[in-house]
Amino acid sequence: MMNHSQPTVRMKPDKQLDCNLSQDDGVWMMASSFIIFTMTAGFGLLESGRVSAKDEVNCMVKNVFDVIFGGLAYWMFGYGLTFGDSKHQFGRYFGFGDFFFDPERVSDDDSTDEKGISYSLFIFQMSFATTTSTIVSAGMSERIHLKSHCFISFFITIVHSVAGHWVWDQEGIFRTMGVVDSAGCSAVHLVGGVSGLVATLYLTPRRNRFAKNGIRTVSDPTKAILGFLMIWWGWLAFNTSSNYAVTHGQWTEGMRSAVGTILASAGGGVVTVVITRMATKKIQMDMLIDGMLASLVASTGGCLYFTPWQATLVGAIGSSLALAAYPVTEWLKIDDPVGVFPVHVVGSIWGMIAPAIFVKRRQMNFGPPECNYQANEEVNGLLYGGGFQLLFLQAFVVFVIATYSAICSFIILFLIHHSPIGLRVDKYQEELGADLIEHGLAGVNVMAYTLEKKLDTKTLSSVLMIIVRWRAKAKLGAIRRKQVHDSGLVSPKPTENVEMNVIHRRH
Repeated sequence: MMNHSQPTVRMKPDKQLDCNLSQDDGVWMMASSFIIFTMTAGFGLLESGRVSAKDEVNCMVKNVFDVIFGGLAYWMFGYGLTFGDSKHQFGRYFGFGDFFFDPERVSDDDSTDEKGISYSLFIFQMSFATTTSTIVSAGMSERIHLKSHCFISFFITIVHSVAGHWVWDQEGIFRTMGVVDSAGCSAVHLVGGVSGLVATLYLTPRRNRFAKNGIRTVSDPTKAILGFLMIWWGWLAFNTSSNYAVTHGQWTEGMRSAVGTILASAGGGVVTVVITRMATKKIQMDMLIDGMLASLVASTGGCLYFTPWQATLVGAIGSSLALAAYPVTEWLKIDDPVGVFPVHVVGSIWGMIAPAIFVKRRQMNFGPPECNYQANEEVNGLLYGGGFQLLFLQAFVVFVIATYSAICSFIILFLIHHSPIGLRVDKYQEELGADLIEHGLAGVNVMAYTLEKKLDTKTLSSVLMIIVRWRAKAKLGAIRRKQVHDSGLVSPKPTENVEMNVIHRRH
């Protein structure tokens, strides 16, 4: 019997029944993993489109590094910490074994199907782990060395893997307590969001971000929206395949998650459009993206349980809370270039609390009843007579994982900052941009990068006065030269003709 299970169910061994995942389940997870990996491209486009033009290539490269170094960390230690052997003294807190993942080495006696399931589970969970480090990279945009980012991606993946054991493994401490987290709302979005928030606070704001005349700039809104659409597409696989299986009627639960996910984004999208229109008289690009992403995050915790109307309402509330966090971040002067705090912190907290309100336990299609059982199946949400038991548990999980993520990320940042590697770029490098400093990309846009502030009334008056004086002097000079020319006293020189033509063109 494998020590891997669906995030919402646990499996009982029974020699008379084949309770293991099958080939079809492995293909389902593998195909979903490929779709989830396309979210990396979406994250890269979203991030690079919402930062300054001088850093957009660097943001794309960092998303590549998240997969490279995060994937390496997950292969070396992450998989073992999440799904390794739990039959030891501290098995409730982390797995041990299966490090440097290789089913051919550690499972020589296992069947081919079981090895195949192990492979598909690894690639599926690796896509989740690298997503966590991608969220953190967004919070550090435009302020961090590329070399230090490699180490952060590596270690944040380890942080995610331990939290994943708590909520996904059969022996995980929160799993055995009956936590509801269908698709990694706590282990992915909460870990990534809190770590990204700590990172952006530790690095301090970007140059002139909160200055008197400071203003946020974006390089390509179209690219950012395209990236969001790719993330939206990948989120369906993210949520839908998190029950791991399609056999024995379990595909119906995946389809339920798909409907809940898309309706949550629809409900959040409607609320986002209304709020941004009422607040700004326009459809703000960044508010539209962040509001809808927050609705998707909110759907992640209970997507296996929500009915269509519940999912729509949960997504709408998630978007509202995320957009309400905008003025808070500005007031606290939190430089959050891509909305990590409103989307992944606020959205994931609500995503973990929502199941405690809306979950109604029911008979779910998780295979033959002799194989599976639902943890704490008698506990419902507040609306269905469950009391506060599940609410207290969900809130406790949020508090513990948020605290754990904050402490770990701070230690990682502190150690890298005080090491020879370094962490934050200096003011000169930040002004020039990482595309030039890190990648040697210099173009015509470089001369325009310093113009990242508003033109206030005083500066505008000075500029206009200079223009008026210059035009007056140029006009008087032209009149004098014309008078001399008309008098015939002095024939104009060739250089004067050139000067007259230049003045005429300027006029």
